[in-house]
Amino acid sequence: MRTDVPQSVESDLYQLIYTSRITSTGLSGASTLNDIAETSVHNNQKNDITGILCYGNGYFFQYIEGSEQALTNLKNQLLIDERHKDLKTLDFSAINERKFKDWSLRSIILERWLLKDPKVKHLLPFKPYSWTDSETEQFLMALQRYYEQKQGEPKLDTQPIKYSALGLTLSKVVGEHQAFFLIQTVLAALIVVTLLWVLLADKLGF
Repeated sequence: MRTDVPQSVESDLYQLIYTSRITSTGLSGASTLNDIAETSVHNNQKNDITGILCYGNGYFFQYIEGSEQALTNLKNQLLIDERHKDLKTLDFSAINERKFKDWSLRSIILERWLLKDPKVKHLLPFKPYSWTDSETEQFLMALQRYYEQKQGEPKLDTQPIKYSALGLTLSKVVGEHQAFFLIQTVLAALIVVTLLWVLLADKLGF
């Protein structure tokens, strides 16, 4: 799948689009998305990579752009990242112009955001593995509209995802990341139940 872009003078410019699934390792980290964003912004600025990272319903979807070598190196790193699995490349091709030139990496959580865009809310629940090329193109166009809406904002790389030490978000984010927090809650509950059982067993002499 190739996307049409205007002509530009920048050479050796490629786009990498992929989707992947979050792993139990990724889910078990209270700040997984923050960690990914923080590291990626730093590395992408150093390697002149720009783009956007999306998460929803247990899936990652990323669009990044830069030199062919920089994206190849990044893809090799992504393949060994234990926080996701089943990486599927949707496109890796030459382009003429950057779509997200001001974002070293912007990360967004998708569920509520997609509902605000009537042109793509039919893509919910978010399942990018099952999309046709046309649906992937619709989603990329929605991301570009989002980018254009945010152009007047300062600090475009500032990440909107915030977690406490227990993996809970601010109230603004609760509900947008339901699968992640359900698993976090279940794991926390199991730990509490296990500790109580151990304490009771010790007291009762079991």
